[in-house]
Amino acid sequence: MRVSELDTPALLIDLDIMEANLKRVAEYAAAHDLRLRPHTKTHKTIDIGRRQLVSGAAGLTVAKVSEAEVMVKTETPDLLVAYPVIGRGKLDRLAQLARSTQVTVAVDHLMAARQLSDAARQARVEFHVLAEVDVGLGRVGVQPAEAVDFARSVSNLAHLKFDGIAFYPGHIKLMDEAGQAAVDKLSDTVSGMVKQFRAASIPANIVSGGSTPTLYESHRIAGMNEIRPGTYIFNDRNTVECGSCKWEECAASILVTVVSTAKKGQMIIDGGSKTFSSDRLATTGEPTFGLIREAPGASFHRMMEEHGFVDLRRAERSDFQVGDRVQIVPNHICVAVNLHERIYGVRGGVVEQTWDVEARGKLQ
Repeated sequence: MRVSELDTPALLIDLDIMEANLKRVAEYAAAHDLRLRPHTKTHKTIDIGRRQLVSGAAGLTVAKVSEAEVMVKTETPDLLVAYPVIGRGKLDRLAQLARSTQVTVAVDHLMAARQLSDAARQARVEFHVLAEVDVGLGRVGVQPAEAVDFARSVSNLAHLKFDGIAFYPGHIKLMDEAGQAAVDKLSDTVSGMVKQFRAASIPANIVSGGSTPTLYESHRIAGMNEIRPGTYIFNDRNTVECGSCKWEECAASILVTVVSTAKKGQMIIDGGSKTFSSDRLATTGEPTFGLIREAPGASFHRMMEEHGFVDLRRAERSDFQVGDRVQIVPNHICVAVNLHERIYGVRGGVVEQTWDVEARGKLQ
């Protein structure tokens, strides 16, 4: 099947670009002796998770237990749940997964660790644990000064194996002068924690962090030995705007059809809030939802459920007709993928691969 035969809206992945992204990050991680455990939140697809493992990943990362139940089918040797797991039902399901692969959980509260320990005891399994530390985002995690005491308490719980530290530097978006300074500060924070753990004789074998915006600065963060990027496999407009990739490294786009040109200077496309992420630009907050490859100067500025409003008054091209098709690079690909039932892998205008988005809507 050719791309021109697809019904729209359709989520497209350029296979050449995706494969290059996989190779680039695997080679970077190997060159800097960094363990790669990528986050699958971006692609949510078993086969692509397997490709990450084949390309050099030591394991995979998920957010929710239901995502873990999907990604265990990749036969990953190590599965990290990088989100607080609270509640008996979720813990029981997670314990079942620990029978087939190593399950690691990031925790930042003793109650969560005790629940994890109790679930492991009842299921007769073992969980590996990372202490989640807040390094500046202010979302989850103990403070760096509390990390050693917290880790000591977790280490004393039965059926848990303490492996080290996890953090997410999501507060660092741009690699400008301020961003570079923030990476230096992060390095000081992480290396300081590692020294404190060593002084307390608490092994922190894994120091896990990173994000796509800071991906290629990871070697500068002293003491970190594992990275968990997610968006890198596809990239998106925000990744470009943050300076973390180039446009030619964006594998993902959404193919849409022009369905109306009734208003002068505007076209309506058949993709709205049920097709695209509502995230605005991370750098400016500008009210646009993606970049139109055929007319980068156009403004995709408004969405209803099924309608996308595109202002063409400043576009390089304004002669779009009903039935024309355009490809849009969304601002935030992770959320956009979750809105689609399937992904089309394309090469040279031909659909080579069709993937069901198996982890779509896995929120629990």
